Amino acid sequence: MRDVEERKDEMLRELSMCESGGVGDSAQPIYGGRGAFVGRFQFTPRTVINYVQQMDGRILSVKEAVALAHDYRRAAALAKFVIFEKDGVWNWPLCSRKLGLVQQVADIKSFASETMAAQSAIAQSAAF
Repeated sequence: MRDVEERKDEMLRELSMCESGGVGDSAQPIYGGRGAFVGRFQFTPRTVINYVQQMDGRILSVKEAVALAHDYRRAAALAKFVIFEKDGVWNWPLCSRKLGLVQQVADIKSFASETMAAQSAIAQSAAF
């Protein structure tokens, strides 16, 4: 499953580059769309608040949402949740089209299913 996570992380790096021109934490806060979008993944604070609540039940303030969006590791984890658990590639309309995210996500999910099936078959044969 490590290969699956590596593929997801690579896709997130591509998305981050497309959205903000970089990967990882930035020395300066990143804003886009006249301040409406925040961080490497260009989340709106409201989007962060909504998806964090869905992901783990926490209710964030706008200040906390902005801080999360500026933290690359936490923002990437949220983006991964949005994309792979909520089928939310539509949150990044331009970069989604440019990077072919719908196809990339489908390929990664297919690869994950094949990997799990192969691991299950190996485990079953080892049990006999």
